[in-house]
Amino acid sequence: MKIESAEFVKSVKQINQLPGGNYPEIAFIGRSNVGKSSLMNQLMGKTLARTSNTPGKTREINYFFINNKFYFVDLPGYGYAKVSKTEQDEWKKLIEEFLKTRIELKLICLLIDSRHPSLESDIQMHNFLKFFGRRFSVIRTKADKLNQSEKAKSKKVSESLFDGYEFMQDFSAHNGLGKRELLLNISRFLEF
Repeated sequence: MKIESAEFVKSVKQINQLPGGNYPEIAFIGRSNVGKSSLMNQLMGKTLARTSNTPGKTREINYFFINNKFYFVDLPGYGYAKVSKTEQDEWKKLIEEFLKTRIELKLICLLIDSRHPSLESDIQMHNFLKFFGRRFSVIRTKADKLNQSEKAKSKKVSESLFDGYEFMQDFSAHNGLGKRELLLNISRFLEF
């Protein structure tokens, strides 16, 4: 699959604001500072998702219309302590409602940092996705920061901790490693 057009559509803070239209959705979720916005920008071929050196910038559900056929959905990051407990609870409720009700959602890409493959918050999100019966993949970001030996060791840890995923793959927004493969994998979940 090739992305020929991508445009930001809207930011959503409440479930009743989600777009209609019955377009398939591919959602991206991960811990704050895992490189979610950078990954999405790399896939879209332009900077639409906000990136920052400060974790926790994505505070709502952001929709991007791709190839006039489907949405990429940027979900709020989790596990960031400097956001108030109230706001964290609001995000959790919003994500939970999204996962429970969104029939257009075809796949969730769970992003984990390949340098830290056993973080409790990632394992909890993995269990959360399984609980809701959602199809998901595990995308191991920042893979360019590991040498081959470290990557192999880290992948073994990931494979031992995560299960039930559709596919697992390494990715680097820095050098585009895994971009073609990820787009190909995503395309299998889109029905036009």
